[in-house]
Amino acid sequence: MDVIATAGHVDHGKSALVRALTGMEPDRWAEERRRGLTIDLGFAWTTLPSGRRLAVVDVPGHERFVGNMLAGVGSVPAALVVVAADDGWSAQTAEHVGVLDALGVRHAVLAVTKTDLADPAPVLADVRERLAATSMGEVTGIAVSAVTGQGVPELTAALEHLLGGLPAPDPGGPVRLWIDRAFTIKGAGTVVTGTLAAGAVAAGDRFVLGGREVTVRGVQSLGEPVERAEATARVALNLRGVAVEELARGDALLTPGAFRLTDVVDVTLTAVPDDRLPAGPVVHVGSATVGARLRPLDGAAVRLRLASPLPLRIGDRLLLRDPGARRVLGADVRDVDPPELRRRGAARRRAAELVAQPDGADGASAALARRRIVRAADFAAMGWPVPAGATRHGPWLLAAGLADELAARVPEIVTRYRRLRPLEPGPPAEVVRRALDVPDAELVPALVREPLVLREGRVVDGAAELPAEVQRAVDAVRARLTADPFAAPEAPELVAAGLGSRELAAAVRSGQLVRVGEGVYLAPGVEAVARERLAAVPQPFTLSQARQAWGTSRRVAVPLMEWLDGRGVTQRLPDNTRRLR
Repeated sequence: MDVIATAGHVDHGKSALVRALTGMEPDRWAEERRRGLTIDLGFAWTTLPSGRRLAVVDVPGHERFVGNMLAGVGSVPAALVVVAADDGWSAQTAEHVGVLDALGVRHAVLAVTKTDLADPAPVLADVRERLAATSMGEVTGIAVSAVTGQGVPELTAALEHLLGGLPAPDPGGPVRLWIDRAFTIKGAGTVVTGTLAAGAVAAGDRFVLGGREVTVRGVQSLGEPVERAEATARVALNLRGVAVEELARGDALLTPGAFRLTDVVDVTLTAVPDDRLPAGPVVHVGSATVGARLRPLDGAAVRLRLASPLPLRIGDRLLLRDPGARRVLGADVRDVDPPELRRRGAARRRAAELVAQPDGADGASAALARRRIVRAADFAAMGWPVPAGATRHGPWLLAAGLADELAARVPEIVTRYRRLRPLEPGPPAEVVRRALDVPDAELVPALVREPLVLREGRVVDGAAELPAEVQRAVDAVRARLTADPFAAPEAPELVAAGLGSRELAAAVRSGQLVRVGEGVYLAPGVEAVARERLAAVPQPFTLSQARQAWGTSRRVAVPLMEWLDGRGVTQRLPDNTRRLR
């Protein structure tokens, strides 16, 4: 399906032309039909001779309803510009064309109506010349009369040609359906409508709407139920999980996690006006309308503070309307998470960055380099692709080269920490995180390089040694245990050797001693020796038999046996005897 929107001055025959093209009445309200004046958005559709399905969003042409007009054209890729032969270029023609130009619409057809009342040739020439100076460029112009039907076949052919040249939408992209109508159908519940510009929707799909999760109960397109609708399409969705009273035009149905709500955006204007920028413009995007405060940065770059947050992405086109001056400016979203501007000259430097910011992968690289580290999901929700050279670690995305740069600083952090705390093997991961100024300790493993390792929550040097005097004392203990594996030194002996609680803890962390209980330290490998000797004892055995097999005291045997129980080497039986597992 293809979707286009009308544009043009009031009473130039837009709705009549839509009726002639589709055979449908686009004006939905009785008052509109009674007064012959389109007030709100109208919708109609038809099947063209080629079989292509075309939906038309008919917009009001009166200046009082320009807000409704903007809601109708915001999500459509092409326009049908309508000008009456008996009136020519008029005030709302200029305003509507200005809107299309500010939106950057490049695909349009001109229909000069009411040819049964006046010669269309002068108007055709004049309007085509005016449109050539806009984003629409050279357009096909057709003279047509909705009354006599003259030119309708030619207009249909021109639309066929126009639609064939539209860029293909992305049916696999995330959904952002700007709602232009919300109502209730008896027996069905809440229904919303909008133009699906990207992605696809089907019954059972879950989306986010107004901060809550909703489920699609059913899908209609062009008045008929469908299992699935793909962009581009006009859709009506029956929703579960939200009441119609909670919705309004301008709300957006979103793929979960795919968009970032923001109330501060940096943009660049598509054209800098000669006169002063409006301090409080009205911002239009999709069918949404919100107030804003505008802060000029420099040149074409401005910062907008929105009265309500919107789901915006890099590259979105906004319209800034100055209601008092009846002018519309186009603005491209350049950053949906801009930095604070606190220092003198920061605004000018920021403007230079925005104006120079490239699009696509190059822009993504620059944006990631400025942020250094960002959650990958947040970066994608901003509208950026993952740039080449970026490093992914868990949920985090690191700028190209940053992981190596940070990893090169870790050895000095470890050395400095051990210099201050020589009995500790290395700094905890949280200490390294703070020293590197990274947002989460889960990033630290990605920044540790050999010979450093992450062990028991600390960054340690596998080759690091204990202080010399401590190492000598530990060596003496280990020599004693080599001769008698279960002859654990008593507390006074350890203290006399200079091995207090901190020194012993350091020896255990370095893997040179094993703590089997309070004040009981043995050599690594004691588990295997203990098992070997117990294997020679009849099973099951008592604690006394184990103590005799090990040739040690009860002071050592009791904690050693409990340590072996805890490690699954032995099993304690109901009668307090044990057996090897």
